[in-house]
Amino acid sequence: MGKIIAIANQKGGVGKTTTAINLSASLAVLEKKVLLVDADPQANSTSGLNFHPDPNEGKSIYEVLIGNVPISETILHSEIKTLDIVPSSINLVGAEIELSSLDGREFVMKKAMEPIKNDYDYIIIDCSPSLGLITINSLVASDSVIIPVQCEFYAMEGLTKLLTTIKLVQMRMNPDIIIEGFLLTMFDSRAKSHKQIANEVRTYFADKTFETVISRNIRLTDAPSHGKPVILYDALSSGTNNYLNLAKEILIKNS
Repeated sequence: MGKIIAIANQKGGVGKTTTAINLSASLAVLEKKVLLVDADPQANSTSGLNFHPDPNEGKSIYEVLIGNVPISETILHSEIKTLDIVPSSINLVGAEIELSSLDGREFVMKKAMEPIKNDYDYIIIDCSPSLGLITINSLVASDSVIIPVQCEFYAMEGLTKLLTTIKLVQMRMNPDIIIEGFLLTMFDSRAKSHKQIANEVRTYFADKTFETVISRNIRLTDAPSHGKPVILYDALSSGTNNYLNLAKEILIKNS
């Protein structure tokens, strides 16, 4: 049975989508069958794998959530043989309003994913940078959550709210969800403040912080504009190495 991992942080610009794309690609390169679900209306994971679907085609996560299309009909095959994606579109912005009146509205994504869960080793959900109904759906559908934390002064800001949300999801809707780990991102070893913040996160979340740290890397920044995960854009970059190490750490943890 596949493991579903949400990548979540309501604070924007923390490396959430970068992590979703590159962790998915790294797991796929390590011979795991992976599905990336883009649950962010900005659709950056979708374009980051060089897909630009027409919103009018009706084959995105939005149509899955409102019940128009089974998820199996939205899956696209990426350049990496064992990596597929369910794309997003700007239409997803309206899904929260359309779902809000439904009974069991928090369980829509979980039910939608059940038919394909066993087809993959890992399903990675790129959550939107909010704590709205789509993110709640993603957490309810997931077995665990990775929380990217940018190595900057306000890194801890907002984490309390996210952790409270995860705890509420555990109590009321998905008692099995766990925190897979806190992931330090955009780390610059030359910056004293980055080292301080990294130490702070490791102190607060000692047993839950990944050993792997994602360093600031220009190749990671450039890769999405070429529609490629960094491993295809520059296989020898530090960004590639970081995400391969993260994937290996997750595989060891889940073995």
